[in-house]
Amino acid sequence: MKTPNNKTTKPRVLVTGGTGKLGKVCVADLQAHGYDVFVVDTVPAGENVPHMVADLADFGQTLDALSSVGHHIYAGVAPQAFDAVVHLAAIPTPRIAPDAHIFQNNIMSTYNVFEAARRLGIRNVIWASSETTLGEPFDEKAPYAPVDEDYPLRAKSAYALAKVLMEDMARLFCYQTPDMKLVGLRFSNVMEPADYAKFPGYNDDPQERKWNMWAYIDARDGAQAIRKAVEWQATGMHAFIIANADTVMSKSSTDLMAEVFPGVEVRKKLGQHETLLSIEKARRELGYEPEYSWREAKAKAPAKKKQV
Repeated sequence: MKTPNNKTTKPRVLVTGGTGKLGKVCVADLQAHGYDVFVVDTVPAGENVPHMVADLADFGQTLDALSSVGHHIYAGVAPQAFDAVVHLAAIPTPRIAPDAHIFQNNIMSTYNVFEAARRLGIRNVIWASSETTLGEPFDEKAPYAPVDEDYPLRAKSAYALAKVLMEDMARLFCYQTPDMKLVGLRFSNVMEPADYAKFPGYNDDPQERKWNMWAYIDARDGAQAIRKAVEWQATGMHAFIIANADTVMSKSSTDLMAEVFPGVEVRKKLGQHETLLSIEKARRELGYEPEYSWREAKAKAPAKKKQV
C-alpha cells in the first residue's frame, strides 16, 4: 500500500473497534498521518469520525460495513473502496464474559472480517492478535526469554485460544488468496498515560506482573505499529510482538529474571530495563520504534506539594 504522500487521494482505512482503548488512539494517529478513516463498532464513534454501528459477529453486517461508502455519498464525493482494514474489535480480555461467548464472538468476527475483505478485494488486513498466544500467564516452565516470534504458541484461556486459531486461520486465508496480506500484531497490555501513576506500585511485588514478564504497550506506540503495518509492503500472514522497549519495573530485567524465573534460559545480555517480549522483528521489518515510556512520564510529572 502506498503511503499518503504518494497518492493524490487519501488512502481509506476501516478501523473496527475504533472507540476502544487502542482503537481511538489508532484512529487519531491514522488521521494525523493523512488517512481517511471509517470506524465500525458496536457504539458510535462520535460526530467527527465517520462510522457505522454494526455487529461484526454477523457476516451480513460485516460485509455491508466493509463495502460502506455512506459518508462519501453524503459528502458528495465519489465512492472509494477501502485500501486497508484494521481489525481491533473484540471482547478484550479473558473472563469478562463467559468463555464460550468470548471465543465465539472473537473468532467469528475475525473470520467475517477476513472473508468480507477477501470477497471485496481488500488485500491489506491488520488485526489485533495478542501476547496471550505466547502462553500467558507465564510460569517457571516458560521456555526462554526474551520471548520472540519463534516461541511456541500456547493458549491458557478461551480468549487466547481464539487468538491462536486466528493466526492459523490467517495463514490459510493467505494460502487461498496468495496476494492477501494479513498481519497479526501480538499486542502487550495496552496502557494510556493515565495508567502510569500505578506503575511505581508494581515494584513492591515482582510477582504481580510476572504473568506477562512485566511488559506493556503505550497505546500511542501501538497505533504507530498499526500504521507501520498498514504501510508495509508484503503478502502472506505475518505475526509481530508489539510491546514497549522497557518493562513496567524499576528493577533491572536481569535481576527480575534471576529472582522470578531462575530456571528459565535468558538468551542474550539484557539492557537495564529491556523488554522481555522481544520487539526486534517489528523493529527490523516494520521499522517500529517505541517513542513513549512510563519512565519519561514519571520524570515529567509535577512534584507533589508537601503538606504543612
